[in-house]
Amino acid sequence: MQQIRQYVETRKEQLKAQIAKLERAPFLVIVQVNDDEASNTYIRGKLADAAEVGINAELLKLPTTISEGELLDEITALNHDNSVDGFIVQMPLPKHISEEKVKQAVGPSKDVDGFHPMSLFNPCTPLGVMNYLTEQGVSFEGKNALVIGRSNIVGKPMAKLLLQANANVTVVHSRTKEKDLRNYVKNADIIVVAVGIKHFLNKTFTYKKEAIVVDVGINRQAGITYGDAESDLPIYFQTPVPGGVGLLTRLTLLENLLEGYNNGI
Repeated sequence: MQQIRQYVETRKEQLKAQIAKLERAPFLVIVQVNDDEASNTYIRGKLADAAEVGINAELLKLPTTISEGELLDEITALNHDNSVDGFIVQMPLPKHISEEKVKQAVGPSKDVDGFHPMSLFNPCTPLGVMNYLTEQGVSFEGKNALVIGRSNIVGKPMAKLLLQANANVTVVHSRTKEKDLRNYVKNADIIVVAVGIKHFLNKTFTYKKEAIVVDVGINRQAGITYGDAESDLPIYFQTPVPGGVGLLTRLTLLENLLEGYNNGI
């Protein structure tokens, strides 16, 4: 299978060519209401990605002391700004602001993160995974797909997209018994793990030799980044961490924005 970095670079070149033919550059706004270093890193990457393909991206940095009502007013203004094709609110938010209220406030037509329940877009990580695997010729129909984790951002939408592709989908979570988990892993053709636990999947499990593991986890310990899956599992293919699903997520944000631009014409 093609390495994710190579796939992403190819897709970026294609996006750049598409955007060069547009009447104007699509406009993305990133709203940040934190001083989180990880968020700063993610945002720098997103801004660099946008510049690379010809997207106009702007960071709206707001003070962490902003009230919830004031932030919602900023979001309403972006919803009504016809020059903005899409925007995201970078998580996490200060404790006095409800993440759920903020996600619900972003207009579905501009919610390029895909977090609003009525969003016109699929969440970036699950869609990015599906696009990549599809491009690599992975067949989903009739395959046993296991999703480990049930978050609203990754687990649940990942299961939905796999179902739409006619896979046999099982979702397991923190309340799943270990004996059952090991049985599900042993019989899975495709495993997507997103639990935020270093090496949750390891060599103590039994895998199909043709299995594919998609590692969504990012776990930082002593300055080193680890995935949810131990490296070099005895399987056909697993995505690396770092340099794996995170790149797909960032790519899909650009693709969603271009879709939003085209829908707004």
